[in-house]
Amino acid sequence: MSQPSTFFITTAIDYPNSRPHIGTAFEKIGADVQARFRRMEGADTYFLMGNDENTIKVSKRARELGVEPQPYVDDMASQFKEVWRALDISFDDFIQTSEPRHHAGCQRFIQAVFDAGDIDKRPYKGLYCEGCEEFKTAKEAVSPDGRELKTIEEAEAAGACCPNHPKTPLRIVEEENYFFKLSSFQDRLLAHYEAHPEFIQPESRRNEVVNLVKAGLQDVSISRKGFSWGIKVPFDEEQTIYVWFDALLNYITALGYGSADDAKFRRYWPADVHVIGKDITRFHCALWPAMLMSAGLPLPKSVFAHGFVYRKDEGSGVLQKMSKSIGNIVEPMDLVRRFNSEAFRYYFMSQCPFGGDGEFSFERFAETYNTGLANSLGNLYSRTITMPVKYFGGVLEGSSAIDPTAWRAGLDLPALVEELRSLVGSFQYAGALQTIWLQVIDAANRYIEATRPFALIKTDPAATKIALVNLAEALRVVSILIKPFLPRTAETFYAAFNFADAQPFDRVCFADAASRPPGPDLRVTAALVDGKVAPLFPKIDLKAEPSS
Repeated sequence: MSQPSTFFITTAIDYPNSRPHIGTAFEKIGADVQARFRRMEGADTYFLMGNDENTIKVSKRARELGVEPQPYVDDMASQFKEVWRALDISFDDFIQTSEPRHHAGCQRFIQAVFDAGDIDKRPYKGLYCEGCEEFKTAKEAVSPDGRELKTIEEAEAAGACCPNHPKTPLRIVEEENYFFKLSSFQDRLLAHYEAHPEFIQPESRRNEVVNLVKAGLQDVSISRKGFSWGIKVPFDEEQTIYVWFDALLNYITALGYGSADDAKFRRYWPADVHVIGKDITRFHCALWPAMLMSAGLPLPKSVFAHGFVYRKDEGSGVLQKMSKSIGNIVEPMDLVRRFNSEAFRYYFMSQCPFGGDGEFSFERFAETYNTGLANSLGNLYSRTITMPVKYFGGVLEGSSAIDPTAWRAGLDLPALVEELRSLVGSFQYAGALQTIWLQVIDAANRYIEATRPFALIKTDPAATKIALVNLAEALRVVSILIKPFLPRTAETFYAAFNFADAQPFDRVCFADAASRPPGPDLRVTAALVDGKVAPLFPKIDLKAEPSS
């Protein structure tokens, strides 16, 4: 028997200087949807996440709290994993870059690049942003008075900041560091982009990176001197590996690169896709492939750069980037505790295009929840379970011989399933969910209104049973199609009837939605409270909620 194909997916690793916000969670849910979908498709899927711990800001935050860096990052890793598990993020591994496995792999890699002649030591003087953990040019610096800055000395004197961290002044750092000769990889990178247009996604990000590389690349500082927290350069113990050269390597060190046990590395590398934010595309699409080229390792197959989630000010209606300084951060756990994880996942995957920017406001969240989940999905579930229990004692005898396709008359379900596979596989989540709701869930709800089984039972029980068998099949189809997006709801839908007698839930794939498998007569197996269906998604009334 042949082995299943592999699918290795990663997210960017996060700075643990503060807890994750909803923008961070947006990325993780998007990657999780893809991982769940690939598992449904039968791929041997490996999903990696982690924290980027070997940074100045981490050691600085630990000092502020009066603790050593290691216990601090270990505690933050536990907090991050708590959030991700609450959101049902199905990661297979969570790497901390302070782990020995990462240190060993980093040192082996940088040695390989040094031996290849792509690293040299030289003095350097530049503007450093502690927030980004990278050097900035005078052109990138933003002066408080808005004037153009021509030199790094002028930028430091003016108290200039980088655009992403307007509260942290840039400072000049001057020291002798090791540099990676990124400039020498320009032609090879452009050739790779040309030969593999799918490497950078979506297309808009590809154009940005190609233009950046064509404009010329600068050699990159990859070490810092005089830091005790971090990974030592193996050929110079006075130097510590600089954050980006260190952080990017998590994608291979987590698989065992540089260790005696590299079976996972040999099985899963190269990655099928790195899921990252659009602000770090140049590191993943220029620096990272150049590093791999130097070390003689295969390049990842693709990088998908998602957009940002902006917070909409409830008073002014202005969209703002989430920032601690502005005070508009929304923590995922706040929404999970107040509502639930499925509502969180549904909002961000349906309302925020994954390849572009999205927005969040509590008002829009409530509207989306009430319309899509409470009214549409929740009502379909409630009515589909309630009527068989009320009219037939929960057992639909003879249902295995009834054609369950009337509810989708006029809908080419096999073709729709193929369309959805394409949409989900290409990260077009909002489009996929819109298609499921408009063409599948709405069709089922319209079928209820057209057949009116709640009235039909008075005159034609046999026809009523046919209608209910059709609705049960609609529930089965919906459960499969929403499984990557709303795993808990999907399992609840599938467990509503004895569908598992024909096919266990953990074995269904997307294609199985197209036709009902042979199986026994249907009976209701949903959990009932006093013989009734508990509402899956009680409506939200923000006026009755605590102020946000």
